[in-house]
Amino acid sequence: MDYTRPIRRIVVGALVLCLFGLFLLWRIDSPRVERMRAALIDRIVPSFDWALVPVNKVAGMVEDFQSYTRIYEQNQELRRELRQMKAWKEAALQLEQENAKLLDLNKVRLDPQLTYITGVVLADSGSPFRQSVLLNVGARDGIIDGWATTDGLGLVGRVSGVGRNTARVILLTDSNSRIPVIIQPSGQRAILAGDNSASPFIDFLETADQVRPGDRVVSSGDGQVFPAALLVGQVAQGPDGRLRVRLAADYERLEFLRVLRSHSNETISDPGALIAPRPYGPQPQTLSQADEDADG
Repeated sequence: MDYTRPIRRIVVGALVLCLFGLFLLWRIDSPRVERMRAALIDRIVPSFDWALVPVNKVAGMVEDFQSYTRIYEQNQELRRELRQMKAWKEAALQLEQENAKLLDLNKVRLDPQLTYITGVVLADSGSPFRQSVLLNVGARDGIIDGWATTDGLGLVGRVSGVGRNTARVILLTDSNSRIPVIIQPSGQRAILAGDNSASPFIDFLETADQVRPGDRVVSSGDGQVFPAALLVGQVAQGPDGRLRVRLAADYERLEFLRVLRSHSNETISDPGALIAPRPYGPQPQTLSQADEDADG
Protein backbone atom coordinates (compact mmCIF):
# COMPACT_ATOMS: atom_id res chain seq x y z
CA MET A 1 0.00 0.00 0.00
CA ASP A 2 1.05 3.54 -0.67
CA TYR A 3 1.39 5.48 2.63
CA THR A 4 3.24 8.44 1.17
CA ARG A 5 0.22 10.63 0.49
CA PRO A 6 -1.43 10.22 3.93
CA ILE A 7 1.87 10.80 5.76
CA ARG A 8 2.52 13.89 3.68
CA ARG A 9 -0.94 15.23 4.56
CA ILE A 10 -0.36 14.56 8.26
CA VAL A 11 3.05 16.30 8.24
CA VAL A 12 1.74 19.32 6.35
CA GLY A 13 -1.28 19.56 8.66
CA ALA A 14 0.93 19.34 11.76
CA LEU A 15 3.26 21.98 10.39
CA VAL A 16 0.36 24.29 9.66
CA LEU A 17 -1.03 23.79 13.16
CA CYS A 18 2.38 24.49 14.69
CA LEU A 19 2.83 27.66 12.67
CA PHE A 20 -0.70 28.79 13.52
CA GLY A 21 -0.07 28.13 17.20
CA LEU A 22 3.23 30.00 17.04
CA PHE A 23 1.43 32.89 15.39
CA LEU A 24 -1.23 32.92 18.13
CA LEU A 25 1.42 32.66 20.80
CA TRP A 26 3.26 35.58 19.33
CA ARG A 27 0.12 37.67 19.10
CA ILE A 28 -1.15 37.05 22.64
CA ASP A 29 -0.58 40.12 24.79
CA SER A 30 0.06 38.64 28.22
CA PRO A 31 2.97 39.06 30.67
CA ARG A 32 3.31 35.30 31.05
CA VAL A 33 3.37 34.79 27.30
CA GLU A 34 5.81 37.67 26.97
CA ARG A 35 8.17 36.01 29.43
CA MET A 36 7.79 32.76 27.53
CA ARG A 37 8.61 34.49 24.24
CA ALA A 38 11.71 36.14 25.74
CA ALA A 39 12.91 32.85 27.17
CA LEU A 40 12.33 31.14 23.84
CA ILE A 41 14.26 33.83 21.97
CA ASP A 42 17.15 33.70 24.44
CA ARG A 43 17.24 29.95 24.10
CA ILE A 44 17.01 29.54 20.33
CA VAL A 45 18.32 32.69 18.59
CA PRO A 46 21.96 32.66 19.92
CA SER A 47 22.39 29.11 18.70
CA PHE A 48 21.50 30.25 15.16
CA ASP A 49 24.76 32.17 14.67
CA TRP A 50 26.18 29.33 12.60
CA ALA A 51 23.18 29.59 10.28
CA LEU A 52 23.73 33.32 9.78
CA VAL A 53 27.39 32.92 8.75
CA PRO A 54 26.63 32.16 5.05
CA VAL A 55 24.19 35.05 4.94
CA ASN A 56 26.80 37.42 6.40
CA LYS A 57 29.44 36.12 3.97
CA VAL A 58 27.16 36.64 0.99
CA ALA A 59 26.31 40.16 2.19
CA GLY A 60 30.05 40.91 2.59
CA MET A 61 30.79 39.60 -0.90
CA VAL A 62 28.07 41.81 -2.36
CA GLU A 63 29.51 44.86 -0.59
CA ASP A 64 33.05 43.99 -1.74
CA PHE A 65 31.87 43.55 -5.32
CA GLN A 66 30.18 46.94 -5.22
CA SER A 67 33.35 48.45 -3.77
CA TYR A 68 35.50 46.82 -6.50
CA THR A 69 33.10 48.15 -9.13
CA ARG A 70 33.48 51.68 -7.79
CA ILE A 71 37.27 51.30 -7.66
CA TYR A 72 37.34 50.03 -11.27
CA GLU A 73 35.26 52.97 -12.46
CA GLN A 74 37.54 55.38 -10.60
CA ASN A 75 40.59 53.67 -12.12
CA GLN A 76 39.18 54.03 -15.62
CA GLU A 77 38.44 57.71 -14.97
CA LEU A 78 41.99 58.26 -13.71
CA ARG A 79 43.36 56.55 -16.83
CA ARG A 80 41.34 58.87 -19.06
CA GLU A 81 42.53 61.89 -17.11
CA LEU A 82 46.14 60.64 -17.33
CA ARG A 83 45.89 60.34 -21.13
CA GLN A 84 44.51 63.86 -21.31
CA MET A 85 47.31 65.13 -19.07
CA LYS A 86 49.92 63.46 -21.29
CA ALA A 87 48.43 65.17 -24.33
CA TRP A 88 48.42 68.50 -22.51
CA LYS A 89 52.00 67.93 -21.38
CA GLU A 90 53.13 67.26 -24.96
CA ALA A 91 51.37 70.39 -26.18
CA ALA A 92 52.94 72.41 -23.36
CA LEU A 93 56.42 71.08 -24.20
CA GLN A 94 55.96 71.95 -27.87
CA LEU A 95 54.82 75.45 -27.00
CA GLU A 96 57.67 75.88 -24.54
CA GLN A 97 60.21 74.75 -27.13
CA GLU A 98 58.79 77.03 -29.82
CA ASN A 99 58.70 79.92 -27.36
CA ALA A 100 62.34 79.27 -26.44
CA LYS A 101 63.29 79.34 -30.12
CA LEU A 102 61.55 82.65 -30.71
CA LEU A 103 62.98 84.21 -27.56
CA ASP A 104 66.45 83.00 -28.45
CA LEU A 105 66.16 84.44 -31.95
CA ASN A 106 65.01 87.79 -30.60
CA LYS A 107 67.59 87.99 -27.80
CA VAL A 108 70.86 86.53 -29.04
CA ARG A 109 73.51 85.80 -26.42
CA LEU A 110 76.26 84.40 -28.64
CA ASP A 111 79.69 85.84 -29.27
CA PRO A 112 79.33 89.56 -30.14
CA GLN A 113 81.66 89.04 -33.10
CA LEU A 114 79.27 86.39 -34.45
CA THR A 115 76.32 87.72 -36.43
CA TYR A 116 73.57 85.74 -38.08
CA ILE A 117 70.77 85.77 -40.60
CA THR A 118 67.53 83.84 -40.20
CA GLY A 119 66.11 81.81 -43.06
CA VAL A 120 62.87 79.91 -43.53
CA VAL A 121 63.05 76.18 -44.26
CA LEU A 122 61.46 75.60 -47.65
CA ALA A 123 61.78 71.83 -48.07
CA ASP A 124 63.90 68.82 -47.22
CA SER A 125 65.69 66.43 -49.50
CA GLY A 126 63.28 63.55 -48.91
CA SER A 127 66.04 60.98 -49.40
CA PRO A 128 66.98 58.26 -46.91
CA PHE A 129 70.62 58.57 -48.00
CA ARG A 130 70.93 62.34 -47.78
CA GLN A 131 69.45 64.48 -45.02
CA SER A 132 69.38 68.17 -45.77
CA VAL A 133 67.02 71.15 -45.91
CA LEU A 134 66.67 74.13 -48.21
CA LEU A 135 66.64 77.72 -46.93
CA ASN A 136 65.27 80.84 -48.62
CA VAL A 137 68.57 82.74 -48.17
CA GLY A 138 71.54 82.52 -50.50
CA ALA A 139 74.41 84.39 -52.12
CA ARG A 140 72.43 87.64 -52.32
CA ASP A 141 72.33 87.57 -48.50
CA GLY A 142 76.07 86.87 -48.22
CA ILE A 143 75.76 83.19 -47.35
CA ILE A 144 79.00 81.21 -47.73
CA ASP A 145 79.60 77.47 -47.81
CA GLY A 146 80.53 75.93 -44.46
CA TRP A 147 78.68 78.31 -42.18
CA ALA A 148 76.96 76.75 -39.18
CA THR A 149 73.18 76.78 -38.72
CA THR A 150 71.09 76.51 -35.54
CA ASP A 151 67.38 76.43 -34.77
CA GLY A 152 67.73 78.73 -31.77
CA LEU A 153 68.33 75.86 -29.34
CA GLY A 154 71.06 73.70 -30.81
CA LEU A 155 73.34 73.17 -33.79
CA VAL A 156 71.52 71.82 -36.84
CA GLY A 157 74.19 71.50 -39.55
CA ARG A 158 76.30 73.44 -42.03
CA VAL A 159 75.68 75.19 -45.32
CA SER A 160 76.71 73.02 -48.26
CA GLY A 161 75.74 74.55 -51.56
CA VAL A 162 74.69 78.16 -52.11
CA GLY A 163 72.53 79.57 -54.89
CA ARG A 164 71.49 83.13 -55.47
CA ASN A 165 68.26 82.88 -53.49
CA THR A 166 68.58 79.56 -51.69
CA ALA A 167 71.10 77.54 -49.67
CA ARG A 168 71.20 73.88 -48.80
CA VAL A 169 72.03 72.81 -45.24
CA ILE A 170 73.53 69.39 -44.54
CA LEU A 171 72.11 68.18 -41.21
CA LEU A 172 74.22 66.67 -38.43
CA THR A 173 72.36 63.41 -38.97
CA ASP A 174 73.59 63.07 -42.56
CA SER A 175 76.14 60.32 -43.19
CA ASN A 176 78.55 62.90 -44.70
CA SER A 177 78.52 65.08 -41.57
CA ARG A 178 81.59 65.08 -39.32
CA ILE A 179 82.10 67.83 -36.74
CA PRO A 180 84.55 68.12 -33.81
CA VAL A 181 82.88 68.36 -30.41
CA ILE A 182 83.74 68.62 -26.71
CA ILE A 183 81.92 66.56 -24.09
CA GLN A 184 81.41 68.39 -20.81
CA PRO A 185 82.28 68.27 -17.98
CA SER A 186 85.04 65.75 -18.74
CA GLY A 187 86.44 67.88 -21.58
CA GLN A 188 86.83 64.88 -23.88
CA ARG A 189 87.23 65.74 -27.55
CA ALA A 190 85.59 63.60 -30.19
CA ILE A 191 83.99 63.59 -33.62
CA LEU A 192 80.23 63.61 -34.04
CA ALA A 193 79.50 61.41 -37.05
CA GLY A 194 76.11 61.23 -38.71
CA ASP A 195 74.72 57.90 -39.89
CA ASN A 196 71.26 58.92 -41.22
CA SER A 197 69.69 58.20 -37.82
CA ALA A 198 68.09 60.59 -35.37
CA SER A 199 71.04 60.27 -32.95
CA PRO A 200 74.55 60.57 -34.48
CA PHE A 201 77.24 58.49 -32.84
CA ILE A 202 80.42 59.68 -31.12
CA ASP A 203 83.64 58.60 -32.83
CA PHE A 204 87.35 58.94 -32.03
CA LEU A 205 86.71 59.31 -28.29
CA GLU A 206 89.92 59.04 -26.26
CA THR A 207 88.58 57.94 -22.84
CA ALA A 208 85.05 56.58 -23.01
CA ASP A 209 85.03 55.77 -19.27
CA GLN A 210 84.92 59.49 -18.45
CA VAL A 211 81.76 60.05 -20.50
CA ARG A 212 78.32 59.42 -19.02
CA PRO A 213 74.83 59.57 -20.53
CA GLY A 214 73.44 63.05 -19.99
CA ASP A 215 76.77 64.85 -20.47
CA ARG A 216 76.58 68.08 -22.45
CA VAL A 217 77.99 68.13 -25.98
CA VAL A 218 79.14 71.39 -27.61
CA SER A 219 81.15 72.27 -30.71
CA SER A 220 84.88 72.52 -30.08
CA GLY A 221 85.82 74.98 -32.81
CA ASP A 222 88.73 72.78 -33.90
CA GLY A 223 89.69 73.15 -37.54
CA GLN A 224 88.18 76.66 -37.63
CA VAL A 225 85.06 75.28 -39.29
CA PHE A 226 82.38 75.80 -36.63
CA PRO A 227 82.32 78.41 -33.88
CA ALA A 228 83.13 77.01 -30.45
CA ALA A 229 80.66 76.42 -27.60
CA LEU A 230 77.58 75.88 -29.78
CA LEU A 231 75.17 73.50 -28.06
CA VAL A 232 74.84 70.17 -29.88
CA GLY A 233 72.97 67.94 -27.43
CA GLN A 234 73.41 65.35 -24.69
CA VAL A 235 75.18 62.02 -24.60
CA ALA A 236 72.95 58.95 -24.75
CA GLN A 237 73.65 55.23 -25.10
CA GLY A 238 72.04 53.65 -28.12
CA PRO A 239 70.49 50.18 -28.38
CA ASP A 240 73.71 48.95 -30.00
CA GLY A 241 75.75 50.05 -26.97
CA ARG A 242 77.50 52.89 -28.78
CA LEU A 243 77.59 56.38 -27.35
CA ARG A 244 75.34 58.67 -29.31
CA VAL A 245 74.10 62.25 -29.02
CA ARG A 246 70.49 63.22 -28.42
CA LEU A 247 70.40 66.42 -30.44
CA ALA A 248 69.11 69.60 -28.82
CA ALA A 249 67.65 70.84 -32.10
CA ASP A 250 64.11 69.75 -32.91
CA TYR A 251 64.57 68.01 -36.25
CA GLU A 252 60.88 67.09 -36.45
CA ARG A 253 59.83 70.75 -36.72
CA LEU A 254 62.53 72.74 -38.50
CA GLU A 255 60.63 75.87 -39.52
CA PHE A 256 63.40 78.47 -39.51
CA LEU A 257 67.18 78.31 -39.09
CA ARG A 258 69.79 80.83 -38.05
CA VAL A 259 72.86 80.94 -40.30
CA LEU A 260 75.87 82.11 -38.28
CA ARG A 261 78.21 84.47 -40.13
CA SER A 262 81.66 83.35 -39.01
CA HIS A 263 83.96 85.56 -41.10
CA SER A 264 86.94 84.81 -38.88
CA ASN A 265 86.81 81.13 -39.81
CA GLU A 266 88.40 79.73 -42.91
CA THR A 267 86.26 79.26 -45.99
CA ILE A 268 85.68 75.70 -47.17
CA SER A 269 86.50 75.47 -50.85
CA ASP A 270 85.90 71.74 -51.25
CA PRO A 271 84.05 69.10 -49.21
CA GLY A 272 87.25 67.23 -48.39
CA ALA A 273 88.60 70.18 -46.49
CA LEU A 274 85.85 69.76 -43.95
CA ILE A 275 87.13 66.32 -42.94
CA ALA A 276 90.87 66.63 -43.70
CA PRO A 277 92.01 70.29 -43.93
CA ARG A 278 94.94 71.03 -46.20
CA PRO A 279 98.24 71.15 -44.26
CA TYR A 280 99.96 74.51 -44.02
CA GLY A 281 103.39 75.21 -45.57
CA PRO A 282 104.85 74.20 -48.95
CA GLN A 283 102.96 71.44 -50.70
CA PRO A 284 104.73 68.52 -52.44
CA GLN A 285 104.68 68.79 -56.20
CA THR A 286 102.66 66.34 -58.21
CA LEU A 287 104.10 64.48 -61.19
CA SER A 288 102.44 66.79 -63.72
CA GLN A 289 103.80 69.87 -61.94
CA ALA A 290 107.32 68.40 -61.92
CA ASP A 291 107.12 67.72 -65.68
CA GLU A 292 106.01 71.30 -66.31
CA ASP A 293 108.94 72.65 -64.25
CA ALA A 294 111.36 70.40 -66.15
CA ASP A 295 110.03 71.61 -69.50
CA GLY A 296 110.33 75.22 -68.34
